[in-house]
Amino acid sequence: MSKVRVAVIGCGSISKYRHIPEYVAHENVELVAFVDPIIERAELYADLHGGKAFSDYETMLAEIKPDAVSVCTPNALHASMSITAANAGAHVLVEKPMAVTDEEAEAMIEAAKKNGVHLMVGHNQRFMPPHVKAKQVLQSGILGKVLTFRTSFGHPGPDAWSIDGAESWFFRKPEAIMGAMGDLGVHKSDLIRWMLDDEVSEVAGFVGTLDKKGTEVDDNASCLLRMKSGAIGTLVASWTYYKGEDNSTILWCENGVMKIGTHPDDQVIVELRNGTIEKHKVGAISTNDKQESSGVVNAFLESILTNTTPAVSGEDGRASLKVILCAFESQATGKFISIN
Repeated sequence: MSKVRVAVIGCGSISKYRHIPEYVAHENVELVAFVDPIIERAELYADLHGGKAFSDYETMLAEIKPDAVSVCTPNALHASMSITAANAGAHVLVEKPMAVTDEEAEAMIEAAKKNGVHLMVGHNQRFMPPHVKAKQVLQSGILGKVLTFRTSFGHPGPDAWSIDGAESWFFRKPEAIMGAMGDLGVHKSDLIRWMLDDEVSEVAGFVGTLDKKGTEVDDNASCLLRMKSGAIGTLVASWTYYKGEDNSTILWCENGVMKIGTHPDDQVIVELRNGTIEKHKVGAISTNDKQESSGVVNAFLESILTNTTPAVSGEDGRASLKVILCAFESQATGKFISIN
């Protein structure tokens, strides 16, 4: 089998810890180009893994003509870069949030369709072993219908994660557009949609900047969600969990409760109303401090190699983004927002 020729656009932390090592580990990949406006960052990976370094992605697309690209850039650039890559005939894996408006997301989906390429969004929470196990438990029917839930994602912020620390683009509104909600909240809107096989119908949100100095982007959000099934729950995203990361979900159901990511050893705990308790050790959820394989790159490559729909399609990314955008609208208007 000929190898998939991949270019990585953006050589910051998400490329360093996730995309590049996962491509390197895949036997059917040849890394052919790295792009970053700080050319030394691109040159570092080209020296390590082969391929060519570029400071401009359009020049790279014209010269290298890759089969596929990872778009790992500031949020505001996701749509334009993805559309340009699709128009150049490349399959696209774009980091979340896939775009910063619904119109951008729609245009990305259309560009991929028009050019006959795959578009996948990097929502890695679907691939974390505890979340996969939890969905299996739900689908078994043992817990019955989900009635209420809470899902939370928080850590100390990009200043502890980004390659540029406190000077990161994450804190610059023209590049980031949104803060903790674009970084973490959209992961949880995607997770709850996927895990419950349900869509969010209505959102209320408190979204604001509570502690990160010198930024206009949100560092905290607490949202109330109503699902189409009638289930209601909360979604929390925070960049001010200074004493440690939290990525947990609890589902209260007709027949009991399921706790995901609440215990360091038993990643999924099912407590039934009849007194039965099941504890599942299935592997950790990846954290900034302890990196695990995201599963995203392998799923993206699988879709290319088998010519099948990506595990997280552009339509998925768009639906998850809409939840976040509606939370911002709720904050701005003081109203509950219905999602189309």
